[in-house]
Amino acid sequence: MFLLTGLGNPGTEYENTRHNAGFMAADEFVRRYNFSGWKKRFNGETAEGSIDGEKIVVLKPLTFMNNSGQAVRAAMDFFKLPIEKIVVLHDDMDLPVGKVKAKTGGGAGGHNGLRSIDAHCSPDYARVRFGVGHPQSREQVVNWVLTGFAKADKDIMKETFEDVAEILPVLFKEGPAAFTSRLAVYKSKGKG
Repeated sequence: MFLLTGLGNPGTEYENTRHNAGFMAADEFVRRYNFSGWKKRFNGETAEGSIDGEKIVVLKPLTFMNNSGQAVRAAMDFFKLPIEKIVVLHDDMDLPVGKVKAKTGGGAGGHNGLRSIDAHCSPDYARVRFGVGHPQSREQVVNWVLTGFAKADKDIMKETFEDVAEILPVLFKEGPAAFTSRLAVYKSKGKG
């Protein structure tokens, strides 16, 4: 069993913002794999299902980004999951829009949601990073992540979430490195 956590902020004003890329990915995976409907628990919303025989609980923390670790910890404790069974989906300004990379462990890189999970759990979980591009200057970072995608970028992100959903089973069976390379091959071959 894996806990797949999409990071974002609750509320309609944040719905389609760059910082909610994790929520958007989680929504796509739940839709794509016909998971149960969302229900409130663990200071968040969860949906359950399976992907290639692996039980998956998808979590969207409703604690706001800076306190995401509270919800992840509550779910981890409830399901008695080790950190190796936690996967976090999040936005990454250091990657161009639509670029995806996955890895295990690492620093928070200034991401408050990751910082909170690191503090409440451990930094040794798997991360799937969704590129949302970078603003022109550091002063624009907060506004950048809390604004919506331009139309062209929104289309790229939608396609990216669909592509990742297609390759997602590899993440659970073979790990982040295999997932990243398989996704790159999938995209380069025109999804064939």
